[in-house]
Amino acid sequence: MIRIYLVDDHTLVRDGLRAMLEAGGYEVVGEAADPTVALAQLLKLEPDLLLLDLSLESRSGFELLTEIKRRALPVRCVVLTMSAQPRHVAEAIRLGAAGYLLKGSPRKELLLAIDAVSKGKHHLGPEVAELAVQALSADNEVDLLAELSPRERQIITLVVKGQSSTMIGQQLHLSPKTVDTYRSRLMAKIGVSDVTALVRFAIRTGLIDADGN
Repeated sequence: MIRIYLVDDHTLVRDGLRAMLEAGGYEVVGEAADPTVALAQLLKLEPDLLLLDLSLESRSGFELLTEIKRRALPVRCVVLTMSAQPRHVAEAIRLGAAGYLLKGSPRKELLLAIDAVSKGKHHLGPEVAELAVQALSADNEVDLLAELSPRERQIITLVVKGQSSTMIGQQLHLSPKTVDTYRSRLMAKIGVSDVTALVRFAIRTGLIDADGN
């Protein structure tokens, strides 16, 4: 029996998924709304498959994908999200997600994805395949930069220059926790998962030059 772990910040969604999956013969071994809690549980429970939303209150599912990849955990991941942004599809796949579906997909499509991914294959929902193509063929980073607030641009610039949350907070008169929240949200907004990718974004969009100035 395939053992599945659920990560979504809406209890009703998790309850619905659990009922559907258990009715389909799968075992749901646990669930969480927070990436940190989920990571601890994944290490403990060692499920076969993770069903993951990308938008988790003030956190991002990309954080969990990054940790899974960094630790080389054997769990296979299917992203189930509202996000139809090409850059999110591309980043999720880059971080190791084997499946990507949009919420609202038919039950049959989700079960097909779980079956394929559990067998070591990949599965993209019908709409997602086109999004993946767009991510490969279009450069929309200038548009992404325009979506950021002046405060978010400040924080990106300081983060890529190597300043800590405490240092940034002192300069901008914010608490380190508030800086962390800003950073998590803006990284999710532009679809990057680590500081290296953030640096590349900042250079490509002209926020800093290649020398970090």
